[in-house]
Amino acid sequence: MMNRYSFKWVQEWCEENGWTDPFLECRMYWAFPPGGVMPLPVPQDALESIKSQKGLSFSERTWTFSAVFFSLSCVISSYIWQSPMPLVAAFAFCAIVVAQFEED
Repeated sequence: MMNRYSFKWVQEWCEENGWTDPFLECRMYWAFPPGGVMPLPVPQDALESIKSQKGLSFSERTWTFSAVFFSLSCVISSYIWQSPMPLVAAFAFCAIVVAQFEED
């Protein structure tokens, strides 16, 4: 599972805006709003502004670099073995990685 937002980023936003005790539940970040007694989801516009400021999270960068590395190694092995099968494997792996970038 790829996390689009780093928990550290969400925690920093919560501290700046007075929200407390952030946690991750079902791929959504929740926290207690100022003066609230029941946790609420962190607002989507706040998450989008965090994402635009911070860029790719660690897990997104890791999966992206692994897809690029795997694709390049498959291109080389496809040339050496003169077989298209490594390219098929690279395509399948990259399709899975790109699918993980989609929001639910």
